[in-house]
Amino acid sequence: MIENRERISELESKAKILRQDVIKCIGVGVAGHVGGSCSAADLVTALYFYKMKYDPKNPHWEGRDYFLLSKGHVAILQYAALAEAGFFPVEDLPRCKEVGFHLQGHPHLSTPGVEVGTGSLGQGLSLGLGMAIGLKLDDKPNRVYVLVGDGEQNEGQIWEAAMAAAAKQMDNLCAIIDNNTLQAQGPIAERLPSEPIAEKWKAFGWNVIEIDGHNMEEIITALDQAETIKGKPTAIIAHTVKGKGISFAENVTGFHNRALTQEEYDRALAELA
Repeated sequence: MIENRERISELESKAKILRQDVIKCIGVGVAGHVGGSCSAADLVTALYFYKMKYDPKNPHWEGRDYFLLSKGHVAILQYAALAEAGFFPVEDLPRCKEVGFHLQGHPHLSTPGVEVGTGSLGQGLSLGLGMAIGLKLDDKPNRVYVLVGDGEQNEGQIWEAAMAAAAKQMDNLCAIIDNNTLQAQGPIAERLPSEPIAEKWKAFGWNVIEIDGHNMEEIITALDQAETIKGKPTAIIAHTVKGKGISFAENVTGFHNRALTQEEYDRALAELA
């Protein structure tokens, strides 16, 4: 139990570092997706530093698990994880969005560790399903993880992929829904309500696990459980807070994508220290 508590504490500290790196990626005066990156930071931490198999020295290692960032606008969060995992230097992060550099506003194949280019919402789960099917056909044990935004579920292609994945019994596929309840222009409930999310995924034939997306013990337990499920894919519904960890950004729609002032930048790093 003590060993488990220490492991969880390490992951919690790593998630804080990823949030710091997100702020450094954004910098001052250039718009960046603070809110959705911070809401999903604990989930991405658990994937990269607890669950997934990969080799940063050989990004195309055949034994790796696959991570797809379907909500591609929070690419800076994946960049933070990749840098901390050793795919490229952490010192690269402040150069994000620099013309010609390998860290662009949305995931791109020029970045070591990125499996697919995403950005147009709704496509990541279909891509992940295709990979999962290919792995099954080749009788490989690799798993596929797809991070989906809750607002992204407004896209019909998400549900086409969900239906197909259940029909094909893709138990090597896990969708993680970052359920922070806010999208670019306000509360999801006031635009195109997606609730009841859990019941919808169950109705499409998925194994569903609901968790507190900021409780590291619940996150890693859910990931472990998903790996034991046979005959159906798993959807982890992670209830999160947009902008988590930065007091002035939490649950504030305006921080979906905006530039930070010097004062906000300094304050955010201070709160995450």
